[in-house]
Amino acid sequence: MKKNILLLSALALTGCASHKDVPAQRHYEPTWESLAQYDETAEWFKDAKFGIYAHWGVLSVPAYANDWYPRNMHIIGSDENKHQVATYGPLNKFGYHDFVPMFKAENFDANAWADLFVKAGAKFGGVVAEHHDGWSNWDSKINPWNSMAMGPHRDLVGELSKAIHGRGLKLVTSFHKDRNLQINKDNPDKWGDDISYFPYNPNMATSSNDPLLSIMYGNIPPEQFYKNWLGELGELIDNYSPDLIYFDSKMTKIPEKYKQEFLAHYFNHSVATKQQVVVTHKEGELPKTVSVEDFEKGRNNAITQDFWLTDETVSVGSWSYTNDLGLKTADDIIDLLADIVSKNGALMLNVSPKADGTVPQNQQDILLEIGSWLNTNGEAIYASRTWNVFGEGPAKQEKGGMFVDKVTYGAKDVRYTRKGKTIYAIVLGWPGSNTEMLLESFSGKTLNQIPKVKNLRVLGSAEVIKYHLDDAGLHFTTPAQKVDDKAFVVKIETE
Repeated sequence: MKKNILLLSALALTGCASHKDVPAQRHYEPTWESLAQYDETAEWFKDAKFGIYAHWGVLSVPAYANDWYPRNMHIIGSDENKHQVATYGPLNKFGYHDFVPMFKAENFDANAWADLFVKAGAKFGGVVAEHHDGWSNWDSKINPWNSMAMGPHRDLVGELSKAIHGRGLKLVTSFHKDRNLQINKDNPDKWGDDISYFPYNPNMATSSNDPLLSIMYGNIPPEQFYKNWLGELGELIDNYSPDLIYFDSKMTKIPEKYKQEFLAHYFNHSVATKQQVVVTHKEGELPKTVSVEDFEKGRNNAITQDFWLTDETVSVGSWSYTNDLGLKTADDIIDLLADIVSKNGALMLNVSPKADGTVPQNQQDILLEIGSWLNTNGEAIYASRTWNVFGEGPAKQEKGGMFVDKVTYGAKDVRYTRKGKTIYAIVLGWPGSNTEMLLESFSGKTLNQIPKVKNLRVLGSAEVIKYHLDDAGLHFTTPAQKVDDKAFVVKIETE
């Protein structure tokens, strides 16, 4: 136990700083040794803590089931397949590519999106540049299936990049292309394996050798696919200068040399543009020396030395818009954000716009509620670092990783962050007015040395707060007037 306390104390003192102790290179070669010299965790990212992006594109048109509709509509007998046939007719008459002209983005306003992200308290924002379906949301000269050549006939990433950067936010482009490559054509037993997004079926467009259709459905020679993968990333980097490129799973399908060439190009571009850029990966698909680990719908269950990311949905179902999309509450998302930040992570929240480019009002309301909370309590989140412990309380997250079970938090659950000698206790629920509270983490059982408290107040309240410190911990009384139905923050200034 003492060893763990000493380790956590060291992490707290260093702010879980980057392990890079060599000067940044001015030019990076496509080798792991050279690339590892780049500081993979930018300071802006460690300070930002909260960002928003959107799953949006041709996959938004069906508005049914979930974001894997483009795949599942081709699986005979599935709910999506039955819906597809009943609504649009046989697949040999109407394939996924036939949705492209229906994606018009006629009401998309990049400035409105960026303004919403700012009001929500996000410090970085963006959009899925390309999902598994092979559709590019930018003016690509490599992928003919792009938003300038077809569908909206607009450079969607380009418009959003100007709006995002123009408001001082960092730009995210997420890239999910890896899964698109069809690798099971010659193995009928694996035609339905989801390592390739579209199920191979000789009777459907997913098996087409047509020069255009084969690109969308991934039926091209692997070497051509890898070159397209690298070239498309080059377009995103050179044309839009994203600050963060997020990768979804199945990067293992991409040969090492292409990943190294991408990273070298991105890092060298950042030197030229004077940016600090971030690349994220899942499940060890890139070395941690060059990228930040992402936990889809999950998170760590303890403080870690390496900074990390969680990507989570505002919805309780699909990543992309559906007509019956259920939503989380702002309370749930704020609790999640506090838990993540207390353990040295950041949250990237996904929203689900309609195909026309509008963000539904019920999703906007949740974002604005989060923004209102951050407007009062953001000093406990932004530019904070971990404390000696991440928290206390009865709610337990047993395992860390991707897709963790939901944890329901309450007023007895507390998460801690720190800025210098100021400690923030984020209480994940309102216990009632004039209620005696105890922060047990300030006891000698947890800390080697109990800090001396010189001031304590509750953010969002002007009331003078009664408090005292003893062997059991830090006692305080909540304000007479309720601060928030959701989490509230106790600011503790120490000597």
